[in-house]
Amino acid sequence: MSSAVLPEQVWAARRDRHREVVADLVGPHLQRKAAGVKHPVHDFLFTYYSVKPNQLRRWHPGFGYALAGRSARDYLIYSGYEASDDLVSLSPDVLARRRETVEFVAALLSATAARRPQLSCFGLHEWAMVYRGGEEAVRHSQVPLRLGHTGTDEVVESMQLRCTHFDAFRFFTPDAVPRNEISLSRDAQVAREQPGCLHAGMDLYKWASKLGPLIESEVVIDCFRLATDARELDMKASPYDLTEYGYEPVRIETPQGRADYVREQVALSERAAQLRAHLVDRCRALLTDTPD
Repeated sequence: MSSAVLPEQVWAARRDRHREVVADLVGPHLQRKAAGVKHPVHDFLFTYYSVKPNQLRRWHPGFGYALAGRSARDYLIYSGYEASDDLVSLSPDVLARRRETVEFVAALLSATAARRPQLSCFGLHEWAMVYRGGEEAVRHSQVPLRLGHTGTDEVVESMQLRCTHFDAFRFFTPDAVPRNEISLSRDAQVAREQPGCLHAGMDLYKWASKLGPLIESEVVIDCFRLATDARELDMKASPYDLTEYGYEPVRIETPQGRADYVREQVALSERAAQLRAHLVDRCRALLTDTPD
């Protein structure tokens, strides 16, 4: 297939800007890591998600774009790139090998987007992960529980658990699992994911990363930013006291706190909807370029 050609001055400027943005985003994490300092909010973005800072720093134009100019040949050290007529681009073989991944991401995100957002979970998944679990269930041992173990359990017992995201549900304590409104499984992920879910929006970063280098790196960074903001709300609404880290709690155990959570949840879900739609469109375009 033919590719759209990016002149060197165009793609090099995008690459350099990308590197600057990523340096700002990952710099604090790298400094903490070098000093052996843990962060209960932001470390998640580099441990739960498998993309390393060096991988994030590498700019890709996406499939269907060819890089012109002498510096383009620098990309030949990366897997999947090939040169043709003084241009460098991703090989069609890369897209062919990744077809199954592209199909799954397209199906999951399309199904998610088609559903009505549910906004009544109030971030209780983090509470369910420590419910009646004792000290061994506490996932962030360097920070205390705001309400202690008893208070945390009482909050869980006062409200219905309505988690729809399997990758949160699978970390529930055994006592919390039967309290969820529905039972979740990996096989039912496509059938259950819904666009109001904070983690479904956060995971757009995971899916964008899995599509790389087939999609442009700017989209991956937009998804990373969304994941960062969603993670912050996730933890502000959690049972942990994070005031030492500069986060005031969203007290979902109160009516005002639940209203505050929903307001922020809606704003994040609207951002996620735009990114999800773009990823679906990109997947569909990729699938039209892939031989069956």
